[in-house]
Amino acid sequence: MVAFRYVPLCIIPKEVSQSAKMEQPGQQESAGIRLQRIRKNLGLTLRQVEARSRRLAEKKQNPDYFISRGWLHSIENGTFRPSLCKLYSLGAIYSVHCSTIFSYFGCNLGDFGRDQALFGHARTQLAPQLATGDETIVLPIKPGRAFRLDRTNLLAKLGRIWGEVPVRLLQHLDLRNGVYGYVGTSDRTMFPIIRPGSIVQIDQNQRRAVSMQWDDEDDRPIFFLELRGQYICSWCQMEDGYLSAVPHPKSKCQVRRFAYPREADIVGRVIGVTMRLVEAEQGD
Repeated sequence: MVAFRYVPLCIIPKEVSQSAKMEQPGQQESAGIRLQRIRKNLGLTLRQVEARSRRLAEKKQNPDYFISRGWLHSIENGTFRPSLCKLYSLGAIYSVHCSTIFSYFGCNLGDFGRDQALFGHARTQLAPQLATGDETIVLPIKPGRAFRLDRTNLLAKLGRIWGEVPVRLLQHLDLRNGVYGYVGTSDRTMFPIIRPGSIVQIDQNQRRAVSMQWDDEDDRPIFFLELRGQYICSWCQMEDGYLSAVPHPKSKCQVRRFAYPREADIVGRVIGVTMRLVEAEQGD
């Protein structure tokens, strides 16, 4: 059992003495108003939130999750800035993801992956394991259409999603604004540069295939093509009104030729990719 001590409103509780600070006008007032609006829309009183936070603190065996009604009133008034554990409690009680609660106070967790990528280390390292399995990102797929993993598909923007992938695999991509493609498990056109099952980021501003000789395959642009009902990821060559989808030599696939733009269109250039090299072996 976790013991709690009621602290008068005029005194800052010990467990928040370091994180409870006077809030700045505007931002903190807005955060408190938002939290108050959520609470009232749920029909919860200050006393009910206090009781629920007590239950959570007892389950966690940590009094930092407890929120007294007087302290919550001060949060809503913009007097105190809540600690991480109390933000967690409010998110759990209000059924609002903690990342949304954090954003009310100016901390956007959605930027964490890209901000972390700003400080890449020169030395190769083993990335630490995630503390939980919750750090995933939904994979955007247009609803209302059958999604077959064996075929290459064009994905919608991140707003419409049904699948999940680890956030660390995609932290360098612009997940909010980008357009993506899924390379089907049976599509070996660009193997081994882009393996089946990869997720590619597409720049729709680059849609023109240039006819020229490429000395290095690493510099040759790869495009995502729409073939009137299916998609393919390949090099491109334009000649006499025909678009040739050129595969990687090691893929053992054949060059495919289409009348342009009647039979094929260029969605955009592939500018990013995340892929699995081999399947992981199952432990005993």
